[in-house]
Amino acid sequence: MSPMSRSVRKFLWENGLGLAFLTLFVLAVIGQAFAGHADFNNQLAADDLQQVTLGEYMTSSDFAVDVMENWQSEYLQFFLYVFLTVWLVQRGSPESKNPDKVGVESDEEQRVGRHADSASPRWAAAGGLRLKLYASSLGYVMGAVFVLSWLAQSITGVAAYNEEQLRQLQAPMSWPEYILSADFWSRTLQNWQSEFLAIASMAILSIYLRQRGSPESKPVGAAHTSTGVAG
Repeated sequence: MSPMSRSVRKFLWENGLGLAFLTLFVLAVIGQAFAGHADFNNQLAADDLQQVTLGEYMTSSDFAVDVMENWQSEYLQFFLYVFLTVWLVQRGSPESKNPDKVGVESDEEQRVGRHADSASPRWAAAGGLRLKLYASSLGYVMGAVFVLSWLAQSITGVAAYNEEQLRQLQAPMSWPEYILSADFWSRTLQNWQSEFLAIASMAILSIYLRQRGSPESKPVGAAHTSTGVAG
């Protein structure tokens, strides 16, 4: 086996989890595009309107709003989870830190500032604003993606809603009117509630149930009361 082949195999092996989910993401978007295109054309046919091509549908506000409303709910989930797990615990769950670790922990425990070692990221060894930003960078990025995708959902949502209104010969809405409308909040909340339930289920069910070999589960023989222990 050539060095390049070994390098590729090593890369695939060491990044398998991320690559697998990115592949599933692409396949799901493609599937959503085909299914959404068929459904959209069925609606147009019912209204006796001209149907659109797959390319036209994928560049439409109808497709964009369906994608964005899912993205914003997912990133809201991660944003809240990253920050809430700093201060809140769930006794017995591997998704929670130990109760005696509540809070941001000491510089020594986090290996920042003068406690950073040679393998630590450069900004972990820095002080001031750089360290403060880096110390919460995961949450900040998750929050920023949520806000941007929520904004994109509202913009594409009002465009899709107004297209439907015009097809039915009804008056369109402005963007401020739309973000206060039932259509916008129905789309938003139906995704939020499922994300919150999923996280709560994972945190609670992992107290009593196991998945051998998964870091999202405690070791099979671990006590139900063991907290913050991964298998």
